[in-house]
Amino acid sequence: AYSLIKSAIIEKLIISFFSSSGLVEICLMHPLDVVKTRFQIQRGASDPTSYKSLGDCFRTIFQREGIFGFYKGILPPILAETPKRAVKFFTFEQYKKLLSLSPLSPGLALSAAGLGSGLTEAVVVNPFEVVKVSLQANRDSFKEQPSAFAQARYIIKSDGFGLRGLNKGLTSTLGRHGVFNMIYFGFYFNVKDAIPTSPDPTLEFLRKFTIGLMSGTISSCVNIPFDVAKSRIQGPQPIPGEIKYRTCFQTMALVSREEGYLALYKGLVPKIMRLGPGGAVMLLVYEYMSAWLQKNW
Repeated sequence: AYSLIKSAIIEKLIISFFSSSGLVEICLMHPLDVVKTRFQIQRGASDPTSYKSLGDCFRTIFQREGIFGFYKGILPPILAETPKRAVKFFTFEQYKKLLSLSPLSPGLALSAAGLGSGLTEAVVVNPFEVVKVSLQANRDSFKEQPSAFAQARYIIKSDGFGLRGLNKGLTSTLGRHGVFNMIYFGFYFNVKDAIPTSPDPTLEFLRKFTIGLMSGTISSCVNIPFDVAKSRIQGPQPIPGEIKYRTCFQTMALVSREEGYLALYKGLVPKIMRLGPGGAVMLLVYEYMSAWLQKNW
């Protein structure tokens, strides 16, 4: 009983630390998320509002929407931060324990645990993502934009809570988070165990950071088609009142056919800029905090 209580306390402390550090990460990196979403929802060169480059996007948002334009839709991810991190790491540990009893190899078990944690996480965060994307797509000035709560009420009143309302794009979110966490956790822990540790604390930190950076970067590259599909489904439709982007794979096929397969990788650069180093830091914090708490508690 003592061991179970101790484990629960440690998990809560780790989650609390992640929540506070996650808030800092959101505040610093949210502009990259806004830019990523803007690229993903624009429909090629024929779109008169399309951005020509990353620099053009930053410059245009700043000139037309002000500095606060980069923080549109920031409240939903802030509100989702605590349950998101709690679900991500708590369920990863539970799936890992469960799958350790399965016939899967340790490497596959870690990837499967990551997949399970990502799918569970997606169900929790999807309503927040719907509100966030709809706010980020709005190009009005920050002062004219509705609040997150007003936008959520509008979505619920117009389309309800279902797959056409506050939970639209759920299949794409499941794909995005499932694929990301599967590679993210699987790659990190498998590669980390395969590369010899270093007795030098600085070199050991750099070893783990590099592997974490690669984990976040590779995961972002593989899952971005799901991210683009999610943004198209949750963002504004080309013709108001007419639903063009309906399901995950239908949206991927449609975007690829109309704009080329490279359109499924829109927003990749700002995504990597955020989740590459961000993913490395998150895994390092998780490992060092877990080790410290286990040792001192």
